[in-house]
Amino acid sequence: MPRTALYAGSFDPVTNGHLDVVRQAVRLADRLVIAVGVHPGKAPLFSAEERLAMLRETCGPVAREAKCELSCITFSDLVVQTARKAGATLLIRGLRDGTDLDYEMQMAGMNGTMAPDIQTVFLPASPMVRPITATLVRQIAGMGGDISAFVPGPVGACLKKKFAR
Repeated sequence: MPRTALYAGSFDPVTNGHLDVVRQAVRLADRLVIAVGVHPGKAPLFSAEERLAMLRETCGPVAREAKCELSCITFSDLVVQTARKAGATLLIRGLRDGTDLDYEMQMAGMNGTMAPDIQTVFLPASPMVRPITATLVRQIAGMGGDISAFVPGPVGACLKKKFAR
């Protein structure tokens, strides 16, 4: 039976940290579903469609190389509900540091209570990408800084276009 994993987040924008998690996740699953959260109360920099396009462009080759099927979707309900709809039995979560671990442990506990059939898998970030956050990338890009070390090339181009003055 093929193993399906779900990796959910805002991906606003896609960073090298996200790509690092994807590189690890495609080795664990036959199918990886990347789910972009869409919430009416949030005002992301990139539309859901733009984020999906960035994910397909940057993560697609990684998945193909690993012979892992990749799907990119949006969701606005609970992650465990989205996982069930996608047929996922694994929730992928990236960890940068202890702060992430504290928060993610709480989420894993809540998700495990709601959906005991879906297991959370924590993937540690590689040392080079640990400091990267999408929030900091947006701030640096918005102030004209060099974000090339923090995002894949195509995402950097999208950020430059978004912040063109």
